[in-house]
Amino acid sequence: MPRPFRECDLRTHLRIFVATLLALAAVAAYFLLSNAPTTPSPSDGSAPSPTSSVSAPTPTSSISPAPTPVPAPSDPLALPVVETDGFSGSEDVSDDAAIWVDPENAANSLVVADNKASSGGGIGVFGMDGKLIQFRPDGMIGNVDLRSGFPSSGQSMVLVGANNRTNNTLALWSLDTVSRTLTPVAARSIETLAPNYGFCMYHSKVSGKFYAFVTPNGPGPVQQFELVDHGAGKVDATLVRSLSMSSTTEGCVADDESGHLYVGQEEVAVWKYGAEPDAGAERVSVDTVGAGHLVADVEGMSIAYGANGSGFLFVSSQGDSTIAIYDRAGGNAFIKSFKVGANGTIDAVTGTDGLDVTSLNAGPQFEQGLLVVHDETNPGGATSNLKFVPLSAVLR
Repeated sequence: MPRPFRECDLRTHLRIFVATLLALAAVAAYFLLSNAPTTPSPSDGSAPSPTSSVSAPTPTSSISPAPTPVPAPSDPLALPVVETDGFSGSEDVSDDAAIWVDPENAANSLVVADNKASSGGGIGVFGMDGKLIQFRPDGMIGNVDLRSGFPSSGQSMVLVGANNRTNNTLALWSLDTVSRTLTPVAARSIETLAPNYGFCMYHSKVSGKFYAFVTPNGPGPVQQFELVDHGAGKVDATLVRSLSMSSTTEGCVADDESGHLYVGQEEVAVWKYGAEPDAGAERVSVDTVGAGHLVADVEGMSIAYGANGSGFLFVSSQGDSTIAIYDRAGGNAFIKSFKVGANGTIDAVTGTDGLDVTSLNAGPQFEQGLLVVHDETNPGGATSNLKFVPLSAVLR
């Protein structure tokens, strides 16, 4: 006989049925979730990907555009306090200078400058007030340099040298520091390469000897001459080395303490060689034209000596009328560029060519050194001239 249905059995079956449904629902949910596309969590920093039924939001004006780059600051200015008288004639004739500092009375220091005019050219001596003391019509003089302490007939001479473009020779003078005048001392007509273009001098700390370098106007050699006492107050020269250059090279400067020679190949680079006559042709590039610091032509160069091998190499960048400064030590790291601006009645420097610098006391206004810079265009004057800048206005 069948067992009668009881209420407790009903409850038991219901519990089993519900448990089965929950288990099936859990299995179904697992399969649905495991096969669904994954949506990035906000914690990973990304926005949810829009589906095909949701349009991507359009950017609004509240989103700021990328900032405009800030232009680089302009070259700092150094102001001149003196400018020289102009030479007679017209146009760009005052090209290069060399500073002599009077060790006894700094106020009596002098600036010797060339006049490269093809007619009426020569060399002049200026006081620290910019006034012309002497002019010698000795030809189309290119670059000029000087060294104190040259031994001549048992005396010590301030020897001034230059390249003469008129006849492609070395031009040599003695500077009388009392009369403040120049006297020719070349023992003979000392021929150089032709056409010559630039000039600088070197006093070796290794041998004590004095040298002159002459640079070419076009492809040709940089010539190194040994300068020797010829007796009777005269000076002779002997060619001791030649360095090949593929194009016009004018400015050069030798570091007497380190024994380096810097040469400016006008449209190419500033090169560093050994200055000793047996140093060979090995060279390294200090900087290249177009790399950011130099705009052709590379022109005048000079050394500001500091203590214990410190100091600076100055290089004239004619194409943008700036002067670049490099560390004198090590690999000649670039320091900065600057321009020489206008100061009252003294106009700004343009078309910078030759320059010279000293870190010695050169008298009132120049107690911490002097920079002399060529200025190609001189409003109010018929010819180019030179600007005198306190070195403290540059190295600050």
